[in-house]
Amino acid sequence: MHYDSIGALSRRIQERTVSPVDVVDACLKRIATLNPVLNAFITVLADDARDQARTAETEIKSGAWRGPLHGVPVAVKDFYDTAGVRTTAGFEQFKDRVPDTDAEAVRRLRRAGAIILAKTNMDALGMATTGLTSYFGPVRNPWNSHYVTGGSSAGSAAAVAAGLCFATLDTDAVGSVRLPAACCGVVGFKGSSDLISLKGILGDERVDDIVRWMAHAGVTTRSASDTALVLNVVTARDEDFAAGVVRADTTVRIGAGNNFTADAEVKRAFNNVVTDLRDAGYHIREAAVPFGDSSQGSMASIEADRRGIAAEAFADVDVILLPTLDSTVPSVAEAATDPEQAVSAETTAFANYYSLPVASVPCGFDSHNMPIGLQIVGKPGGERTVLNVAHQYELAARIGSRHPIA
Repeated sequence: MHYDSIGALSRRIQERTVSPVDVVDACLKRIATLNPVLNAFITVLADDARDQARTAETEIKSGAWRGPLHGVPVAVKDFYDTAGVRTTAGFEQFKDRVPDTDAEAVRRLRRAGAIILAKTNMDALGMATTGLTSYFGPVRNPWNSHYVTGGSSAGSAAAVAAGLCFATLDTDAVGSVRLPAACCGVVGFKGSSDLISLKGILGDERVDDIVRWMAHAGVTTRSASDTALVLNVVTARDEDFAAGVVRADTTVRIGAGNNFTADAEVKRAFNNVVTDLRDAGYHIREAAVPFGDSSQGSMASIEADRRGIAAEAFADVDVILLPTLDSTVPSVAEAATDPEQAVSAETTAFANYYSLPVASVPCGFDSHNMPIGLQIVGKPGGERTVLNVAHQYELAARIGSRHPIA
């Protein structure tokens, strides 16, 4: 059950062959065993989750099924306010902070009947890329605890990879959902900046311009199809993302990035991706990744740059491929010299600057059996195309059957 897809689990819940109560109990049992090792969660809402599960069971028995997330346990990055539950951002000064209201995206999850199981651990204030800087202690990679998880959504990636929950709600400012997804072998997705509301993160504290422009909401799951089901719930856009992933569209024009630098193992995995997609019937040409300039000084022109990016970078392609990390996953010992930025955001931050939808999906393993991630980047508003290509790649490469913990 721990590694079931959301779609498969949802069907069983709707058909009443499994109870949400049993699903939550199974997750809580796994959390009790693994969270002391992984440190993926700051707060586990065991009693509340059981109450939510009993309510979901009663509703479904009475025919009031709310949709594919009804009765499914999910977790929320500890950036998002949760009414009556501490929201800390992994930061010492917020360790006892308890908001009165839910963030907008959390409210949407609750309305869909999703069960909020826990709040995930994260780099303090989302300001690091390693998963090592939380006041509540570092998050450990479920594939190998000697390697970092990436950050800042570290606990989310570790929890989803280890089967502690089925999806998480996250944030991504320079790669905060995609970097840990790559390091932990799961799917990390962020849409265009207006796809998922950020209202209700730390009470909407005032932030500087670079954070205001660069921060996007994100989702972590184990597959593109699961991501689509979550997006159907948390976005305000009237669009069926789940329907968009089902059927292959080999007319999508795919560009293979030709201007990134990466180490030999990452480049080898990337070349295999290109081969797999060509074998699946896609035409692939070389394309330049629009890395641009995401520094503080570039913020003055960001609106104009976003308006022009589709014509500039996507005139001949619909999506662009490139690795999520330019190197293999760093070890904890290697990251100790720079616990904040040891996982480079060089290949991820541009998508935030230009407000481009992008998914990081697993695409292989390095010589240490640590995951390698692939980014699929779309033009503004191209979320469905990104997810469709991601789903078809997962099918072509048979991604998703390997997990870190039985």
